[in-house]
Amino acid sequence: MITFVLVMCGVAGGACVGLLLGGRVTGVLAATAAGLGAGIGSFLSRRHVAHFLRPDPAPAPAVAPAPVPAPAPAPASVAGVSTGAGATAMGGYAEGIADAVLVSVAVYQAAVFPVTAFGVSEEERVARRGVAYRVCAHEGLPQAVRVSAAAALEAVDQGVDAERAHAAVRALLLAVYDERAAR
Repeated sequence: MITFVLVMCGVAGGACVGLLLGGRVTGVLAATAAGLGAGIGSFLSRRHVAHFLRPDPAPAPAVAPAPVPAPAPAPASVAGVSTGAGATAMGGYAEGIADAVLVSVAVYQAAVFPVTAFGVSEEERVARRGVAYRVCAHEGLPQAVRVSAAAALEAVDQGVDAERAHAAVRALLLAVYDERAAR
């Protein structure tokens, strides 16, 4: 769908530029050229990204290896996800949950410490708090992010010191970043 949108935007842009520069014939030629260029560019970049995300194939051994005992099971990460072959997909899943935690806590912080005196109603504040707590309680959340989120929620819940809450949310941001960098 993104490729289609990019090609159509290229066609529309090429048609507009061509019409402005030389009339209908130039508009049709420019639209065709821009559409083909956008299509080829999208196709090539998609292949490049797909190749980048594809795992490296294991090299074939030159000689038959000696029998090796079965490997020990992979240790479980703090998120409860195995660090084996599926860790890449689950790591991305945990990253997404961590990002959602960060956003929900930041939105809750904005509700507790609004910019204007009556910017947020009590019902909205309670709703944002509920969402933040539900997202932070997700099982797939890495332990470091879970601890930082709990500290941030505690600081925001007190609602007294905006700087302390801001520092706690900043610590949550750094915990999310560290989890992403660790991958």
